[in-house]
Amino acid sequence: MTRGMGAAMRRIHVGNALSAFGLGFTVPYLYVYVAQVRDLGATTAGLVLAVFAVAALLVLPFAGRAIVRRGPLPVLLAALVVAALGAVGLGLAGGAATVLLSAAALGAGQAVMQPALATMIVDCSTADTRSRAFALQFFLQNLGLGIGGLIGGHLVDTTRASSFTLLFSIEAAMFLLLVAVVATVRMPRAPRVGAVPERSGKGDWKQLLGNRAMVQLCVLGFVLFFACYGQFESGLSAYGTEAAGISTSTLGTALAANTLMIVVAQFAVLKFVERRRRSRVIAAVGLVWAVAWAVAGYAGLGHGSQAMATAAFVSTYALFGLGEAMLSPTLAPLVADLAPQGLAGQYNSAFALVKQLALAIGPAVGGPLGASLPAPYIVTFLLFSLGITALALRLGRRLTDVQDQPGRVESRVVAQGGASAEGHAPAHA
Repeated sequence: MTRGMGAAMRRIHVGNALSAFGLGFTVPYLYVYVAQVRDLGATTAGLVLAVFAVAALLVLPFAGRAIVRRGPLPVLLAALVVAALGAVGLGLAGGAATVLLSAAALGAGQAVMQPALATMIVDCSTADTRSRAFALQFFLQNLGLGIGGLIGGHLVDTTRASSFTLLFSIEAAMFLLLVAVVATVRMPRAPRVGAVPERSGKGDWKQLLGNRAMVQLCVLGFVLFFACYGQFESGLSAYGTEAAGISTSTLGTALAANTLMIVVAQFAVLKFVERRRRSRVIAAVGLVWAVAWAVAGYAGLGHGSQAMATAAFVSTYALFGLGEAMLSPTLAPLVADLAPQGLAGQYNSAFALVKQLALAIGPAVGGPLGASLPAPYIVTFLLFSLGITALALRLGRRLTDVQDQPGRVESRVVAQGGASAEGHAPAHA
C-alpha cells in the first residue's frame, strides 16, 4: 500500500466511525420518537421503518451506476448531504407526511453510503490488505454505533421532544463532519486481483448477472442476512420475550453482548481467517450460527431455570457476533475481487441491494413466526444456518484460488520470486 493510499484509508475509516456514531444516536429510539413523542401512533412508526427499506431498495440499483460513472467520492458526498437533510427533517417534523419524507431521505442517503464507502476502501487497498481494511471498518462501525447509542440513551427524554431534536441534530452534524473529512481525500487507483474478466460492452447489470460466482454469492448473502441480521430486532426478540420470558432489559444486554463480542474478537478472528479460504470461513459461520440457534432453542424450549434461559439467550447474540466478526474480513473483499475492472461500485451496490431485501423480508417473516410458533421458528433458522454452510462450500468450487484465498497466493508468489499472481490462480470450476 502506498503512502497516498494509507492516508486516504485513514480518512475513510474516520468517516465510517463518525457516520456510525451519528446513527447510533437515533436508530434505537426512532420507533418511540415517532409513535410516542410525536404522538403519530404505532402505524406511522411502522411505516417509517418500512420507508427506510423501500427508499434503499429504490436508490441502490442506480447508485452502482453512478459510482461507476462518477466515482465513489462524489456519490458519497451527495448521499451524506441527503442523509443530513433527512436527519434534520426528522428532528423538526411534527406531522406524518414530513416524518415519512424525512425518513425516505435519511434511508436513501444511508443506503448509498454503504457501497460508496466500500468502493473507496477497495480503491485504497490491495489484495493482501483488503481483508484487514474491511475488518477495521466493521469494528469501527460497531464501536461507533455502541458509543452513540450509549450517549444517546443518556440524552434522550421521552417527555421532551427537544431532546430528540438534539439527537437528530447531532446525527446530521456527524454526516456533515464526514463530508468535511472525506471531501479532500485523493482517491488512488488500487491494483485489482487478477483472474477477473475484463469489462465488456454489455450492460453493467447484464454482465453482473452473467457472473455465476457473483450470483451465487448474492444468493448466499441473502440467506446470511435473512437468517441473522433480519432476526435481531424482530423474530429473535419476539421469540425471546414470548417463549423464553426474556425482559426488555435483557434484550438490551443481549445486543450489548453482540457488540462486545465483535469489538473484542474482531482482530483475533482476523488472524485466524485471513490465511484461510473465504468460502470455508463462511461455511464455518453457518455452523457457528447453527449452534447459536440451538442455544436459543434451549433458552425458550428447554426446561432449565430462568437464569439459565437468560444466559443462553445472551450467549446466542454473542455467538452471532462471533460469526459477524468472521464475515467482515471475508464477504466485502470477496465481492470486490469478483468485480471486473471498473465495476466495483456496481457489484457493491448489488450486494447492498441483496442485503436490504433480506433485511426487509426477514423481520416480516421472523417476527410473527418467532412470537407464535417458537419451535418451528428455531428449527427453520437452524436449517437456514446449515444451508449457509452448504451454499458456501458450493460457491468455493466456483472461485479461483486468488479469489478464495488471496493471502496464500500472495505468499506463494513471494516464495517463487515475485511471479505474477495471475499465473497461479487456476479456476476450480
